[in-house]
Amino acid sequence: MKTDTAVHLSGSMRADRRRFVKAALALSAGVATGARAQGVPIRIGFSISQTGPLGAGGKPGLLALQMWRDDVNARGGILGRKLELVVYDDQSNASLVPSIYAKLLDLDKVDLLIAPYGTNLTAPIMPMVKQRGLLLMGNYAFEVNERAQHDMWFNNSPLTDSVSIATGYFEIGRKLGARTVAFLAADAEFAQNLATGARNLAIHSGLNVVYDQKYPPNTTDFSSMMRAIKAAKPDLVYVCSYPGESVGIVRSSNEIGVGASVKMFGGGMVGLQFAPIMEGLGSQLNGVVNYNPFVPEKSLDFSGMKDFLARYTVKAKAEKIDPLGFYLPPFCYAMGQILEAAIVATKGLDQKALAKHIRENEHKTIVGPVRYQRNGEWAEGRALLVQFTGIKDKDIEQFRLPGKQVVLAPEKYKTGALRFPFEKARG
Repeated sequence: MKTDTAVHLSGSMRADRRRFVKAALALSAGVATGARAQGVPIRIGFSISQTGPLGAGGKPGLLALQMWRDDVNARGGILGRKLELVVYDDQSNASLVPSIYAKLLDLDKVDLLIAPYGTNLTAPIMPMVKQRGLLLMGNYAFEVNERAQHDMWFNNSPLTDSVSIATGYFEIGRKLGARTVAFLAADAEFAQNLATGARNLAIHSGLNVVYDQKYPPNTTDFSSMMRAIKAAKPDLVYVCSYPGESVGIVRSSNEIGVGASVKMFGGGMVGLQFAPIMEGLGSQLNGVVNYNPFVPEKSLDFSGMKDFLARYTVKAKAEKIDPLGFYLPPFCYAMGQILEAAIVATKGLDQKALAKHIRENEHKTIVGPVRYQRNGEWAEGRALLVQFTGIKDKDIEQFRLPGKQVVLAPEKYKTGALRFPFEKARG
């Protein structure tokens, strides 16, 4: 009996030992895996224009994302892991973007994606990210999810759609008693999307379109178009242009004029928010009314914004890029804040869990509270309509002052009234 009992206990002890060793090995492997995970950075991949026509906006946006990375890493990372940005220059060329993002995913093995800067460059990758079921943080793209209908797309831009950008312009035009409008737009996706929305809004408002011209991208001579607009005698002129074209259009409007009938001129001109262009045009900007996501007015004094811009300015001057940083940088930094909060809240990098958290919660950022609607755009857009006033030549610092870009709409952010007609306002 004792022998049998002894044998039984010996076998039990051996089984316990095996279980103990197995558990110890599993625990050791788990600790090792956790340690390796903590030692491996979270890799976020994207392309952004550092050269080409969009480089003036892309470089400041990249700097803002680098600042976010550095701030996170200085705090010890996210979930104990440092951040690493894997970045390529897409050269403002949409044809390069699909291959860049395929490389980011298949060769660089990044954990998360941020979209390129802008509509034309983001649109080509929407089918791919939807097919692969990937979260994509948008970077100032415009209506790119209308066709894709991807529920893991989140565009960090206050410019939610063409109607929201144009609404303030045509509401003010209606109050002025405007009856006619002229359209001038680049033959490219963003400009045409914006022009289509604005055109529909204008017609719905009862305006008669007396001139409607689209031109090839990168056009430099707008003199004949200015003369045609002047001959059409519109009350409003709505322009949808890219940076280089915006410069040419503003200069041409100053050289040739648009006629005494024009009450407002501008609307959807990209580039007039970039410091080098603003400084270069100087007093020629006076009277122009245009969209803008942010200007340094008290009505837009969000928590953390001043600190960010102060730090950004120091770094931007050292790198000799846009020293103001009002257009893209705050929103790029805020995009990082949203991603960081989602990773912390979900305790991981599961893309569906991250998307669910971003979709269902309000996010505290330096550009104010952000909540998303179902299509991945801000639930409450904030397309500001501003007018350049009292601008002098060769003075970049003036744009940091309130009153130089007067907010006309939306009403909750309004800081002044429109000066019109355009010819008088620019004088």
